[in-house]
Amino acid sequence: MKIIDTEIAEVKILEPDVYGDHRGYFFESFSQREFEEKVFKTEFVQDNESKSRFGVLRGLHFQKAPYAQSKLVRVVQGSVLDVAVDIRKGSPTFGKYVAAELNDENKRQMFVPRGFAHGFVVLSETVVFQYKCDNYYAPQSEAGIAWDDAALGIDWKIPAAEILLSEKDRNNPLLSEADVLFDYSINLYE
Repeated sequence: MKIIDTEIAEVKILEPDVYGDHRGYFFESFSQREFEEKVFKTEFVQDNESKSRFGVLRGLHFQKAPYAQSKLVRVVQGSVLDVAVDIRKGSPTFGKYVAAELNDENKRQMFVPRGFAHGFVVLSETVVFQYKCDNYYAPQSEAGIAWDDAALGIDWKIPAAEILLSEKDRNNPLLSEADVLFDYSINLYE
């Protein structure tokens, strides 16, 4: 597995070794041992999957401490623009983001650490999106920031008029107005 560094040191892109022949292909999508050796030492406890259609934007989501989550995200079918935003106050990259196209052809994955908001927009007709979390879902801890916050300047690759949002995501605050973020000086993994 190849690990690709991004503009934010903690966010990583993982590119698997894919073995193909006349029958199809095979690749190892996850190895706890290799992940800990090459990316980060954490234990994933929950797998999630969603299916969405073109233009659906899910995000930018996170769970507040003490239920913060790291995510390892990937596309099984289709294509998305996947985004991780640093929301750790005091971080040298606070308010910056990493965006990468994840699809069923490149088979890339993105590691989104705790202290980051995460979201994606569907670029294909439909998408099947899977992700691993290192903390359980806690509905009382759900939070988000606005996907279209001008201060973030995210280019979602499709016109805003074609974006489809949940009611909850329509009402997320701007980063500057969010009252529950993370403190860069606090280790979110203890």
